[in-house]
Amino acid sequence: MTAAPYVRLKGIAKRWNGQLGVEDISLDIEEGAFVALLGPSGCGKSTTLRLLAGLELPDEGTIHIDGRDVTTSAASDRNLSMVFQSYALFPHLSVAENVVFGLKVRRVPRAERQEKMARALEITGLTGLEARKPAELSGGQRQRVALARAIIAGQRLCLMDEPLSNLDAKLRNAVRKDIKKLQRDLGITVVYVTHDQTEAMSMADKVVLMKEGRIQQIGSPDDLYNRPANTFVAEFIGAPPMALMPSAQVAGFDENLTLGLRAEHVRVVPRGQGRLSCTVSEAEFLGSETLIGLDCAEASGLSVLLPGLRVMPEGEHVDVTFDDENLHRFDPSGQRIG
Repeated sequence: MTAAPYVRLKGIAKRWNGQLGVEDISLDIEEGAFVALLGPSGCGKSTTLRLLAGLELPDEGTIHIDGRDVTTSAASDRNLSMVFQSYALFPHLSVAENVVFGLKVRRVPRAERQEKMARALEITGLTGLEARKPAELSGGQRQRVALARAIIAGQRLCLMDEPLSNLDAKLRNAVRKDIKKLQRDLGITVVYVTHDQTEAMSMADKVVLMKEGRIQQIGSPDDLYNRPANTFVAEFIGAPPMALMPSAQVAGFDENLTLGLRAEHVRVVPRGQGRLSCTVSEAEFLGSETLIGLDCAEASGLSVLLPGLRVMPEGEHVDVTFDDENLHRFDPSGQRIG
């Protein structure tokens, strides 16, 4: 008999004044998993997290955590911790006081508080900063204080709502690695909201991609990249996104389909030998390779990756080809075939 998932959302819906928040959200999360809720602004990912946290109550559906129905339970009764985008630190309290605040409220003995705090600060690399106030810390250090506070709570489920969006790119990369290592070392279950596909794809075991309040696809990063469920997933996942073209524009395809193609599967060939004729729209040097954007009458968003630095002037005509085995097929409604 298969064990029940640690977290289960079944048929969850939330509306405000008749306006859709989320609809028919069903999701199973195994204990110890790192799950990313991903999607554009307004897709419902933060609403889903708030429903799971107990900060909102659903209009329909049920929520179970560790086998217990918590659909109508208060946030304080759900045995979880949260890390927010805004850090939510008390500016007048020191690092140490911020970290142990929750334990103090719960009247945990002082010796136990100190022991747990020392461990949390060590894990998050904050040892030696105990006496500083939040204003004396960098953005990355403040977010680590928020992480330490979540760790010290000792909960098996941690919810994170875009915790890195206030950090610069270099700090985001560093703290992203910290969060993944913490989750792995502590064995906790993390549900992580982000609009950044790089965060989702690099950190999560399971990605839940949402659009307009509904789940579009649930799967591993590899599933979403290499087997997108529909054209929305195909265009949202990947940098650059998958190019789409009507099958009627490609020799050998008579059906009314949409074909998808990744940049790494496109090859530049001598003039007259390609399946498509395009003009160069842009060239972006990425270090180990150059991304060439192409304008093609037949394909939207087509690009090609070339090794090293390649100088190709805007407006230059190029022919490209590709293999049928690398084409993704979508039916007229945009759903994946095969």
